[in-house]
Amino acid sequence: MKKNGLWVQLGVTCAFSWSLWAMLALTGLDANVVVRTVVVAVSMFGPALGAVVAQRRAGEAIAEPLGVVMKPNRWWLVAWLLPLALQPLVLVFGLMVPGVEWSPDFGGLLERLGPSLPPDKLAEAKQQLEALPRAGMMALMVGQALIAGISINAMAAFGEELGWRGWLSRHFAALGFWRRSGLIGVLWGLWHAPIILQGHNYPQHPVAGVPMMVVFCVLLAPLHELVRLRGGSVWAAAVLHGSINASAGFGIILLRGGDDLTVGVTGLAGLAALALVNGALFIVDRARGGALTSA
Repeated sequence: MKKNGLWVQLGVTCAFSWSLWAMLALTGLDANVVVRTVVVAVSMFGPALGAVVAQRRAGEAIAEPLGVVMKPNRWWLVAWLLPLALQPLVLVFGLMVPGVEWSPDFGGLLERLGPSLPPDKLAEAKQQLEALPRAGMMALMVGQALIAGISINAMAAFGEELGWRGWLSRHFAALGFWRRSGLIGVLWGLWHAPIILQGHNYPQHPVAGVPMMVVFCVLLAPLHELVRLRGGSVWAAAVLHGSINASAGFGIILLRGGDDLTVGVTGLAGLAALALVNGALFIVDRARGGALTSA
């Protein structure tokens, strides 16, 4: 790879994604939920575009060198199910936050919908939730999360993963698993900064949300690196990424109280859960002589 390939990849990535986010903010279209969702989904392909441009500029192929391989193995299953399995841990840590309590009636969902819905719509949503059996509602949500995680969410996440776990993982391969994961996590988190400042993920604390997002991405990056490495494909990382996005709501809808900095997978509860999982991964990997995290 050319020495300046990193700046090409990052430059194209940020120019594409940040310009779309700026368009949302400057035109006021971010207030339209549908438009915002579509634009944010398209912006996720910024890292992929950066990877393609950097590869072509270096005169290299794209698919095989960047791990675009469709050969599922058991690690793809891990990537699919791990985010949902992580949610009970996120809930436990969330309950440790002062003022947060268990809300099996989905009161946490209504609490968070409140600021964005008019009173009549909120009352309607409450009625609909009360009419549904709780077990059936939970089963429906789990099913939707599983389907979305491995389908439409994974397709959108592939746009990011081709850049992060495809191009950057290869570019920083010599750094080793943990240092590579940490560096990519920092770049990944900082890439989110403009959209975080617009209220994405941390609508109550957009400024404080920027460093929170960086820490979140740093803690999440080793899991993505692991499934990318052991799954043998950047698609495995895309499945993990898509499933995380699809299951993120479970860490907050069953809790009442707290805010976007404390509860949920992107809050302190999620960071604590991810730190615990990373610690377990480190211990297990050390016990196996680095077999899990070595190529």
